[in-house]
Amino acid sequence: MALLRLLSRPIQIAVAIALGLLAAALFAQMEGERGVPPIASGGDFEVTGVKVDVEAKDADSARYAGWRMAQRQAWRMLWSRTHGGAGAPALSDSQLEGMISGIEIEQEQIGPTRYVATLGVMFDRARTGQLLGVSGNVRRSPPLLVIPVMWDGGSAVSYERTNEWQKAWARYRTGESAIDYVRVAGSIADPILLNAGQTGRRGRLWWRVLLDQYGAADVVIPIVRLERAYPGGPITATFTARYGPDNSLIGSFALRASNASGLAQMLDEGAKRIDALYTGALNDGRLRPDPSLIIEEPVDPATLEIDNAIEAPIEAVDVPVPGASTTGSFTIQYDTPDVSSVGAGESAVRSIPGVRSASTSSLALGGTSVMQVGFDGSIDMLRTGLQARGYQVAVAGTTLRITRRQAPPPAQ
Repeated sequence: MALLRLLSRPIQIAVAIALGLLAAALFAQMEGERGVPPIASGGDFEVTGVKVDVEAKDADSARYAGWRMAQRQAWRMLWSRTHGGAGAPALSDSQLEGMISGIEIEQEQIGPTRYVATLGVMFDRARTGQLLGVSGNVRRSPPLLVIPVMWDGGSAVSYERTNEWQKAWARYRTGESAIDYVRVAGSIADPILLNAGQTGRRGRLWWRVLLDQYGAADVVIPIVRLERAYPGGPITATFTARYGPDNSLIGSFALRASNASGLAQMLDEGAKRIDALYTGALNDGRLRPDPSLIIEEPVDPATLEIDNAIEAPIEAVDVPVPGASTTGSFTIQYDTPDVSSVGAGESAVRSIPGVRSASTSSLALGGTSVMQVGFDGSIDMLRTGLQARGYQVAVAGTTLRITRRQAPPPAQ
């Protein structure tokens, strides 16, 4: 028995050490650095890719002279961007320093007497906008929660762990974008709530709670899929812009990096282009918050009765104005056996006079998809236009179910 106790002592110590290491690993998994806090984007004007090559008596003097040269070049580039190539007014170095809010080092090489760098210069909007003649009022979208998803090696990851795609969206300066992005750091509960699996859920109840938690009206899902030729070699990235609980498609494109060191730069460019896709969708009416995600405040019946009693003597009458039209929102259900049928159906609806917008809000390949249509006119006018294009139309409220008419069999 004494021998067994002596033998069990090392085993007990080994088990205790193993349990301690396991607890530390679990703690690190829950409390480790998962996310990257997004940079502040206060709307400053940003000029990137400013290249300088300066020689001076020592390294500090060369760097100081290079930064001043970058400020002058960035001012000319910013003026050309906002005024179509016109010559920028001459400003002193002290005036430029008063307008600049920061300098970002993109690449830098410092020698004993030489400074070679690629810099980004940020101009304060409040101090620069008046001189540029640029108004601060721009069209902005409702707040949209960002869930970036990266596919790499056959698996998808979002905020579950720190990744290069999340870093790219944290670096991206959203101040000048028309999209009001809600970006999170990926810490605390974010990895549990905003994971890659969440983007595949369609239930509105959980989405409502989630968006209300982050103060957003809807969600955008920028996706990148990486394909590596070989370790350390060329990387091809396919970028896709999606939005909403239905994972609706906005657009896609592909970029290529020659090696692994160019991955971060490629992802930064991908985030910039995806933002352009979302901005274009906002301008043409495709990027609209889903009404089913809005949590309406309950109405107190007693307050409603009081309001009705006060406003009862006043009666508002809508007087139709000749020549004026009202844009209504209608839902069209249509068959989508394959991918080409989606574009064909949207094109057919857009060709109807009076249609302002037509986009598929719920896609079901091999089944029945749903299209949201903005139309200047009544539902009967829209039905007539669809029938003129060879559809059989069934109407129920503001929803139309369309099917293609079958051609009659050939005469015997």
